[in-house]
Amino acid sequence: MIEVKGLTKTYGSKTVVDGADFTVRPGHVTGFLGPNGAGKSTTMRMMLGIDRSTSGTATVNGHHYGDLPVPLREVGALLDAKAIHGGRTAHDHLLWLARSSGIPRRRVDQVLGMVGLQDVAAKQPKGFSLGMGQRLGIAAALLGDPGVLMFDEPVNGLDPEGIVWIRELMRSLAAEGRCVFVSSHLMSEMALTADHLVVIGRGRILADTSMREFTDSDTSSHVRVASPQASDLARLLAGTAWRVESDEPGTLRIFGPTTREVGDLAANTGIRLHELTYVQASLEAAFMRLTSESVEYQAAAPEPTAHDLSGSIR
Repeated sequence: MIEVKGLTKTYGSKTVVDGADFTVRPGHVTGFLGPNGAGKSTTMRMMLGIDRSTSGTATVNGHHYGDLPVPLREVGALLDAKAIHGGRTAHDHLLWLARSSGIPRRRVDQVLGMVGLQDVAAKQPKGFSLGMGQRLGIAAALLGDPGVLMFDEPVNGLDPEGIVWIRELMRSLAAEGRCVFVSSHLMSEMALTADHLVVIGRGRILADTSMREFTDSDTSSHVRVASPQASDLARLLAGTAWRVESDEPGTLRIFGPTTREVGDLAANTGIRLHELTYVQASLEAAFMRLTSESVEYQAAAPEPTAHDLSGSIR
């Protein structure tokens, strides 16, 4: 288990991480989300003792990372896939790490096979693609068979097959009872991978909740109804606390109730329904709404190009 309590990092007058509190529990894939510059990478570096915190603590199984007797056997991390000696072969890079932690040589071949790099084990990583470098970094993280794994943007450079592979790997590691903590900007991928979320914005923790609770809490979630008697149903709902909107004739969007509540009301009043669907907010939509005030770098919307009558640009 990872416990972060009051973790703070300042550089001069700038506070990069501001009193972060959260727990990463075993058996879950915990997604770490936030806009660019929110403090994700700095937080992960402090958790691993790479950066020293200004105040607060981060512990793994009750111990600071630097106090672990053999860190690689307890925590596997991928923060920077390029942080390797380009002159060594992929096999020798992992062998050097294994020997430094008393890990048997046979484990090197095992993890190379797990990440699909066995055929290039004798090649130097300086010639690897970004995706191959990511796989080598993941192999290094798995080398000590640790109970805690931390990945910073692990799908960078991976092709579709590789993205599916890392998704299934992370979920299988969590299913084995390990802690899996992963940061990513790919909302669609996090929606498929994580079952718990920690969201940070401008250095402060904005949410620490399950994926389901996070998306359910978004106000854009609603019940969609299609009915030949939609106007009758709308009149009935006008006397409730639920908000009703309509985009097209015969359909309603009802904010607040469950599908069961709407279905029971329709059945009790004899209103026929052709569709009754709960439309849950996407992770991306919920994330954008929560962090809208925490985006440090915001691009302006592009302005339309003006053309004269001849079609040339003015």
